[in-house]
Amino acid sequence: MSRADEILPARSPEEILGYSRPVRAEVVLRGRITRDLVEEISRLKGEPDWMRRLRLRALEMFEKLPTPRWLVGIDELDLDEISYYVKPEASLASSWDELPKDIRRYYELLGIPEIEAKLLAGINVQFESETVYSKVREWLSSKGVIMVPMEEAVKRYPDIVKEYFGRVFPIADHKFAALHYALWSGGAFVYVPKGVRIPQPLEAFFLIGNELVGQFEHTLIIADEGAELTFIEGCSAPMYRRYSFHDGAVELYAAKGARIRFVTIQNWSRNVINFNNKRGIAEEKASIDWVEGSIGSKVSYVYPSTVLRGRGASSRSTVVTIAKGPYIKDSGSKMIHAAPETRSTVINKSVSADGGVNVYRGLIKVLPGAKNSIAHVSCESLILDDRSAAHTYPHNQVDEPTAQVTHEATTGRLSEEVLTYLMSRGLTEREATSLAVLGFMDDVLRELPFEYANVLRKVVELEFSKIGGVG
Repeated sequence: MSRADEILPARSPEEILGYSRPVRAEVVLRGRITRDLVEEISRLKGEPDWMRRLRLRALEMFEKLPTPRWLVGIDELDLDEISYYVKPEASLASSWDELPKDIRRYYELLGIPEIEAKLLAGINVQFESETVYSKVREWLSSKGVIMVPMEEAVKRYPDIVKEYFGRVFPIADHKFAALHYALWSGGAFVYVPKGVRIPQPLEAFFLIGNELVGQFEHTLIIADEGAELTFIEGCSAPMYRRYSFHDGAVELYAAKGARIRFVTIQNWSRNVINFNNKRGIAEEKASIDWVEGSIGSKVSYVYPSTVLRGRGASSRSTVVTIAKGPYIKDSGSKMIHAAPETRSTVINKSVSADGGVNVYRGLIKVLPGAKNSIAHVSCESLILDDRSAAHTYPHNQVDEPTAQVTHEATTGRLSEEVLTYLMSRGLTEREATSLAVLGFMDDVLRELPFEYANVLRKVVELEFSKIGGVG
């Protein structure tokens, strides 16, 4: 038996895609987004007054800001019919056996308990709007590392949270960012003390279990001077009859000499409209690396971004997206060079098939005084048929004459010669296509932890299997 088979449950694709069971909810808030609704979320969570005021300020911004003109594919989204806060009938557990069977079954099908046991130093698991499972290795706590649900951090570590929450990713960045801050619920808070290096990954896993549910988790990670960590974000959902809405946020802060690696495996079902607001700040000689694997969802808008604020800071963003079917993936990366001798690399790979549309929308901004900074962008698009498309919209703003900024883009078709050769070796057309796509993604897969590379490989194989599409 291979290591991948040990990690992943031996379930049929049909069983994984088709599993959807109603889970009893203790509290459901839905309807128009009003001051009363926002204050009720804050009251239910027992939040301090400063957080309640932050939510209300975000609500005011949401009401004032226009819908971004570049948004397409969200006509189905009706904010008045969504449940904005759903608390399942489940207490926060530190053992999988403590979870209700209907909730635990979702994660067992996804292989999360096995992955935690073999790979992770700590994990937070969210179902709908609340964290339902949280566990950290004892040796991690002994080093002073904090990993708790975001709501717990607001109460236990208010001074740290107030310093960073909403300050890395601005509340008023766009309309749906403001909506996130007004309604946020769940997510993870991580603080790694000076000089502590965590050899195993930490993870937060987010699952939407029903239709017409909004999920607004917030993840805040702070790496103090010289600290290092890898954080994995997993997302999934079963198929529904109608859509659900995800509008999460990630804020990263890397102090002097710190290193944060943030990995996302996003495998929402085809019913999910996905916004993910991600930004990091890197101080002197700090490093932030983003790895984004975006496979599922009906439409996705995700732009991992880094502000290189300290001399010698660096960032690398690797994003791979698959748009298979009449779906849209709008992604890219933003790098803001605000200090001398900063470095950034953006690698974006997209696969379009069966009428799918991929869009790269990126920004490289070099501020005056960011002397001798270097930025490089590489966009590669693979189109599998005549009905599909890929578009690239790079935007460079260079206000420092000593900076070096380069951009390269290639778009290609999967050649008949490659398919014919692979099929001559005994593969079906779908197997050959899947293998070609995996080859195209190989340099991205090599950046992932072994177990998650195999998860992503299996997801891609499902995407091009006879059942077509994943959940």
